[in-house]
Amino acid sequence: MNPELKSQVDKVWNAFWSGGIANPMEVIEQITYLLFIKRLDDLQLLAERKANTTGRPIENSVFPDGTDDSGRRPRPYSDLRWSNFKNFSAQEMYDVLDQNVFPFIRGLGAAGSSFATNMKDARFTIPTAALLSKVVDLLEDIPMDDRDTKGDVYEYMLNKLATAGQNGQFRTTRPLIKLIVEMMAPGPNDRIVDPAAGTAGFLVAAASYLYEHHGSEIHADSISRSRFSRDTFTGFDSDNSMSRIGSMNMLLHGVDAATMERRDSLAEDYAGETGYSMVLANPPFAGSVDHESIAKDLLAVVSTRKTELLFIALILRLLRNGGRAAVIVPEGVLVGASAANVKLRRTLIDKNGLIAVVKLPSGAFKPYTGVSTAILFFQKAGTTRDVWFYDVRADGMTLDDKRLPTTANDLPDVLDRWRSLSQTDSREHERSREDQSFLVPRDEIAQNGYDLSFARYRRVAHTGQTHRSVADLMAELEGFEREIAADLNALSEAVKEGSST
Repeated sequence: MNPELKSQVDKVWNAFWSGGIANPMEVIEQITYLLFIKRLDDLQLLAERKANTTGRPIENSVFPDGTDDSGRRPRPYSDLRWSNFKNFSAQEMYDVLDQNVFPFIRGLGAAGSSFATNMKDARFTIPTAALLSKVVDLLEDIPMDDRDTKGDVYEYMLNKLATAGQNGQFRTTRPLIKLIVEMMAPGPNDRIVDPAAGTAGFLVAAASYLYEHHGSEIHADSISRSRFSRDTFTGFDSDNSMSRIGSMNMLLHGVDAATMERRDSLAEDYAGETGYSMVLANPPFAGSVDHESIAKDLLAVVSTRKTELLFIALILRLLRNGGRAAVIVPEGVLVGASAANVKLRRTLIDKNGLIAVVKLPSGAFKPYTGVSTAILFFQKAGTTRDVWFYDVRADGMTLDDKRLPTTANDLPDVLDRWRSLSQTDSREHERSREDQSFLVPRDEIAQNGYDLSFARYRRVAHTGQTHRSVADLMAELEGFEREIAADLNALSEAVKEGSST
């Protein structure tokens, strides 16, 4: 965004803080609601213009004629529209929002759209009429006419949520998300799901990719447009606030009716869901869940309480045969020696098609965690042949807690080499183990106990010996330590419960 637009967004943010709302999540939620309310009026204006042009009745009217009696005081529906109440006095505007608009949007869930359903729990917490009036004026001054500007404004606000140090685990850097989406190259017929969607960053990037590369196809006719808006994107998150924010993020990026639901993706309540052609995810890791609540079909794949393993089992279930996935995992998934870890890797390699392991630098998710991670690319029910390994040493940002932009960046090279893999004359098929990327045959991986660490297969220049740097060994040791700590914690909990485990 240009500095002037950033300054305007900063003014909105600072107005909330100086007005008595210090919780960044609450700030984002209240801004989300106001932008949603403004968007409803925009949709109504579009419907009215279409009706005036065609001479036909208004289709899908958001604000009907007559009087709204959903709140404490009956009012004309026209009073609930942004374009009208923004001109009211501060106190009258406050009363309309509190007594009528919020009850109205909470009742919109019956319309069936996911983002409206997420508004059922919307609560108006702006403390004073003066603050509301100031924020409405500031939002009115921010240009929100086109999809890209709306999306950039919202992403900038979400970045403030991350830098405020709250819920940063929901944020994956935009360059990394963009790389993954471009490597996966979604098409207009894909059904895409993120089972740990957070603010819907992967889904937003996938939508942008489709706009750029398949715009004429997704807008070819009313059926194609409806499918893109309603059926292409699905996101789940266990947090209500994230579901609402994800819904609005999709809305502000031009996807009006994506499915964004609050759910525990690992729970038995949602067992059996499948049929997606693509999964893009950075699920939570280094955690554990109650064994009794885990879906039985996931436990049949891998008997564990570790979320990072359970989510991969979930992704395999969500995909239809032939469907593809890109998922970020901690290094423990690649090298862990526990029975559950090895079984999962064997399942990926022997029963499905593991395509690539892209090792990320250990600071990629600082300041929230220094855990080493990688991206797994695989296809359900595919065949594993040669697995492509790439060692990302720089991602365009410093690898300390500040994460400032830098010129060192391997991500463009990752994409170039990845795209060349399908070419018969690709150098990737000839690269030695001394290079930053290379191919490893499936049988060699099996002979190495299904170890998927880059260090296992890399060799020092001019020698035939496998080389493992101190940094790699330390990272692997840290992974083992985390696994042991998690297992000890689980054992401790079992002992406390009097279990025989």
